[in-house]
Amino acid sequence: MTHEERFTTSHWETLLQQVVLEVQHMASICQVALDAPRVAERVLANDGYVAGHSNPAAFKKLRDLMLLHHAVTRQMVDELGGTAAVTIAEQVREHLAARSHHGNDVP
Repeated sequence: MTHEERFTTSHWETLLQQVVLEVQHMASICQVALDAPRVAERVLANDGYVAGHSNPAAFKKLRDLMLLHHAVTRQMVDELGGTAAVTIAEQVREHLAARSHHGNDVP
């Protein structure tokens, strides 16, 4: 894969979808409601008490994936610009919303 092929809009969309799906999967395992206020911040602060189920390895992976999501998003903005990154993020959200409405939450 060449540099030009690697950093296409399609590449970023696929990469972001994969990371988000893994975040959702780990959040489900840990019983962490990431959409609740301040929960994501608590996960990033390594506050395991936010989890409804004690699984230190899964919680660490969840936190690491959330950090990866941030890094991927930042790099995507650097490579494509803010407008393109927002468009990709919206497409990922729509894709994942469609999956969850069809009962396919878990990858």
